[in-house]
Amino acid sequence: MLRHHLLAFMLLAAGAAPGVAAQVAKLYPVDQAVRNPSFYTFRAQLLGALARRDTAALMAVVAPDIKNSFGGNDGAEEFRRGWALDRPGSRVWEELTAVLALGGSFVDDTTFVAPYVFSRFPSGLDGLEHLAVLGSGVRVRARPDSTAAVLAVLSFDVVRRASGPHPAPAGADSTAWEPVQLAGGRVGYVARQYVRSPVGYRAYFSRQGSRWVMLFLVAGD
Repeated sequence: MLRHHLLAFMLLAAGAAPGVAAQVAKLYPVDQAVRNPSFYTFRAQLLGALARRDTAALMAVVAPDIKNSFGGNDGAEEFRRGWALDRPGSRVWEELTAVLALGGSFVDDTTFVAPYVFSRFPSGLDGLEHLAVLGSGVRVRARPDSTAAVLAVLSFDVVRRASGPHPAPAGADSTAWEPVQLAGGRVGYVARQYVRSPVGYRAYFSRQGSRWVMLFLVAGD
């Protein structure tokens, strides 16, 4: 039921535009936090806590019944355990910072969903099969190599993941690249830092009384 609840937060983005390469739709950055001063301040303070790696400050905004996954391991203690907050090197600092840095949108006056890649992803597209391009002038390369020929240039496009295995050439770092489908069936490669999946980590914040809390931090579908 949580999946259906989350999907209700997806709002329709701009429609498909004609032209280049793997473009399916446009998805421009959205950040509505400034519309609500209390949330804007809350987010700034949370980002500060994440930068300091302040476990106490982070746990203070985690809801007691926070959703941690679709597997039923909910609750604040599971959040602490799952993110290994009692040990150095927890990934939560980078993951949640990335979620918040990508803006988001309000569902209502007391509900904010981040990042915009999730909250504004086109509702008619399969989030498992598509990626959002996070910038303008992003190059699609012929191979997973920054010196390879440029096949296309994308700007805030939604693109289809290339299906099937795409082994990288010897010596190439395939983990740093995402294969995408180009017009005519050709496969190109985009540097991973310039794309994001809508089913990557996303967070849901709710105002409860005088304070904001995080009700979920989940990934997957």
